[in-house]
Amino acid sequence: MNLLLAEVAQATQRLADAGVPSPRFDAEELAAHVHGVKRSQLHTVADADFDARYWEAIARREAREPLQHITGRAFFRYLELAVGPGVFVPRPETESVVGWAIDAVRAMDVVEPLIVDLCTGSGAIALALAQEVPRSRVHAVELSEEALGYARKNVAGTRVNLHHGDALTALPELDGQVDLVVSNPPYIPLTEWEYVAPEARDHDPQLALFSGEDGLDTIRGIERTAHRLLRPGGVVVVEHADTQGGQVPWIFTEEKGWADAADHPDLNNRPRFATARRAMP
Repeated sequence: MNLLLAEVAQATQRLADAGVPSPRFDAEELAAHVHGVKRSQLHTVADADFDARYWEAIARREAREPLQHITGRAFFRYLELAVGPGVFVPRPETESVVGWAIDAVRAMDVVEPLIVDLCTGSGAIALALAQEVPRSRVHAVELSEEALGYARKNVAGTRVNLHHGDALTALPELDGQVDLVVSNPPYIPLTEWEYVAPEARDHDPQLALFSGEDGLDTIRGIERTAHRLLRPGGVVVVEHADTQGGQVPWIFTEEKGWADAADHPDLNNRPRFATARRAMP
């Protein structure tokens, strides 16, 4: 075992003792980041090339600073995204939301589907859809100036059209034309603050996390925006907390002009996102 792998073993134990959920992965990922190699190449780093800044990175992660803030990147489906303080770090759970959305758009058999991503953050969802639905026209909306800076960097050179604005009043020029509205909005109830993992609670922007006493304020607003933007037969996909599975589909009621409202599980089989179709006239 070379010096770096021995240090990784020690770092893994330190991270585990600090309550980090994936200590081995994070210790290896930080070692790879600091030394400029892939995780599979850690054994090739010569002892003389060991970089003591590794322990600075471990100390930051030990204090529950997000791994992605330390490395400056996050992976999402087939993307590598720039992230850091001021923008929500995309989560693996959201990948199943995007997978469902891609399938829904392909099933529409529309030549150039028009897609709107509300509360885009880093641009992860919008970019994934633009990449995996090649002829789509994708618009992404973000309110936060800080998050918008990361999104601009991530969407540069792509077909994603980025807009600075409020998801609840966005893109009136597209009213009645959109095929798919998708969103990973803030949905944590204010009463749950103390139960949120420190990586999110202390480092993700509050604007991207909390939304009223029951966590559903923004989703209620997105329901109205989606109904305004979608053409008849168009589809909305909204992520929510796994504890809100019984509540969110009821926001998209027939009385409000929706059909086929349903909930769907993520890869861990937990309720994760709701979908609905704008009813035909």
